[in-house]
Amino acid sequence: MKTMIFLISLLMAFAVEAQNLKPYILGAESAKTLEETKTAVKANLKTAGFEVVGEYQPAKDANRWLFVVTSADLKNVAAKEGGLAGFAMALRVGITKEAGKINVSYTNPLYWGNAYLGDDFTKYEAIYKKIDGQFMQAMKLSGTVKNIPFGSAKGLSTTALRDYQYMMGMPDFDDVVELGEFDSYQAAENKVEANLAKNLPGIKVIYRIELPNSELKLYGLALTSATGESSFLPTIDISSPKHTAFLPYEVLIDEEEVVMLHGRFRIAVAFPDLTMTTFTKIMSTPGSIEDTFEQLCK
Repeated sequence: MKTMIFLISLLMAFAVEAQNLKPYILGAESAKTLEETKTAVKANLKTAGFEVVGEYQPAKDANRWLFVVTSADLKNVAAKEGGLAGFAMALRVGITKEAGKINVSYTNPLYWGNAYLGDDFTKYEAIYKKIDGQFMQAMKLSGTVKNIPFGSAKGLSTTALRDYQYMMGMPDFDDVVELGEFDSYQAAENKVEANLAKNLPGIKVIYRIELPNSELKLYGLALTSATGESSFLPTIDISSPKHTAFLPYEVLIDEEEVVMLHGRFRIAVAFPDLTMTTFTKIMSTPGSIEDTFEQLCK
């Protein structure tokens, strides 16, 4: 009887873990070169129905490339929800050369949808499953299909994701950092765009996503200074497959406010198994990112 109870408990534990979500999915393994894979993946994402809004080499790492995508569905969700749901307008696809292979991974739509939309995700679950299907279509065209979730040993439940904190007392999704407040959305946009035109140190624009007839605009910004991506990514991205699709960092104009997700949320939700020892090594990174982005509103 004890053996039977143990087996049942073990099976239940496996079932719970299988239902948990992980931040990334290893979609495909490519037999092509990195350059050939970049060309193929970009075309395949478009074929699958995505709009590729930006691409770059994250952390100045020659073994990595990243595409940022959006779609009509993602924009419609943001338009309906408004506010901080604007952060959900973009998803990311990483290409990484590691261990002699070219891995193509992407941000798990169900994971990030739950993390960014909270309890409202239930209204859009069918849409996010459709988006996941689009990613799978693109992966089938891009190499040998893997479809392996990764980025956390056990994953997180939807309940944990919808109110995610690295630990008690740490910021959650709603605890954004306000970079600036203006008299209107137009004033906020004018200020940000004027500053970006100055080629601010430590910042490179990777993409812009703006919703027509709304006051939401999402920017993806590479952190290019000595304390930026090339400094902190090698410290935290120490497992395999690599978390290339973690970047770039985002800034959102939400009506008259310019905000960013707190580093101790945004980094943690992308690396939920990060140990406190490792987190301590990048203790100054959230503040450094904030200082860099404050230039946008001065």
